[in-house]
Amino acid sequence: MKEKGEKKEVFEGLKVADFGWAIAAPAICWYLATHGATVIRVESSTRPDVYRVSAPYKDRKPGLNRAGFFAYPNVNKLSIALNLNLPQGIEVAKKIVTWSEVVVDNFRVGPMEKWGLGYEDLKKIKPGIIMLRTTNQGLTGPHNAHPGWGWQLVGLSGISNLSGWPDREPLSFGMPYTDVIAPRFGVAALMAALVYRNKTEKGQLIDLSQLETAIQFIAPAMLHYFVNNEESKRIGNSSPYAVPHGVFRCKGDDCWCAISVSTDKEWQGFCKVIGNPVWTEDQKFRLLLNRKKNEEELNRLIEEWTTQHMAEEVMALMQAAGVPAGVVKNGKDVFEDPQLNQRDYFWTLNHSEMGPFAHLGQPFRLSETPAKSRLPAPCLGEHSEYVCTKMLGMSDKEFVELLAMGTFE
Repeated sequence: MKEKGEKKEVFEGLKVADFGWAIAAPAICWYLATHGATVIRVESSTRPDVYRVSAPYKDRKPGLNRAGFFAYPNVNKLSIALNLNLPQGIEVAKKIVTWSEVVVDNFRVGPMEKWGLGYEDLKKIKPGIIMLRTTNQGLTGPHNAHPGWGWQLVGLSGISNLSGWPDREPLSFGMPYTDVIAPRFGVAALMAALVYRNKTEKGQLIDLSQLETAIQFIAPAMLHYFVNNEESKRIGNSSPYAVPHGVFRCKGDDCWCAISVSTDKEWQGFCKVIGNPVWTEDQKFRLLLNRKKNEEELNRLIEEWTTQHMAEEVMALMQAAGVPAGVVKNGKDVFEDPQLNQRDYFWTLNHSEMGPFAHLGQPFRLSETPAKSRLPAPCLGEHSEYVCTKMLGMSDKEFVELLAMGTFE
């Protein structure tokens, strides 16, 4: 119940069915849930979400309800466990659709249709429904039914071909990049669909290709090919527009600082910070184009200085001189960062099985309707009875009968 004068959240009253898996769809619903939407997460214990059975686990103790990665995009959600291989499980899923205004999934083309939960099916259940489907490569085209992961799409998008060093193999990322990129586009598309429905009372299908969202982030390379018919190359940490540009080893164990110099003024400030050694006056380094030609030698000379200083000191000195620089942080550094903690970026919620557990907050702040943490990530099927009897209108008897049939598993 709201306190007197408390402001309504942006998505308060919006009802969402989250049929997601892993990150992409659950993260879309996470944004909605932290801004007031009521989200039912539809899951199964016979085939649990991959991130429920993936490390890291709290206290290194495995369990369906102890996975840290699952907790991240599932704050403020209710979980119902459904066996969609049973007719009665599908019927409960359709009741959830009837209750919902928005349905989100990120399966390949096929499973939702098999269960009678494709968009054409949903329109018959609820004509004004909005369905967002974020698949690997879109709902149409020759590859529309391909299963896969974000790691695969990093390669397909061309990002891997631009990542790494010129004399080495392409690099992927240590995470499924498209899974955390696509949700941003998904939320924007959903907001547009909600505006359209408010004006027309009509729903629609949102076809969100994760591959196509990734390509947005290599636009310069794509334009270089379109205009010049040339492929961009892997250039490691360097940049065509800045020298020095990279991460430099500092004093200590595996300590680094990122430095980027793109203007003459920044170069002068950089030289002053490192004490204006004689080599900075060499013609090889005075102009950006010359520094670019002699970049490897320049980087070696810079590291002779940075290795004598702590990374935080390098950053502070460079920033004071107007030179862009930043410490390369690890997980501990980020979690203890005073800036992030002052802004309440990490939400510590009391999980029913893991206990106090830090969840990621939202990276943006709405001054009038800020995101809120109400519930920790749910245990599998934690709210099955509540959803059925309190939200879908089932009687206790009906719920117990369905439970006996193995519907909620």
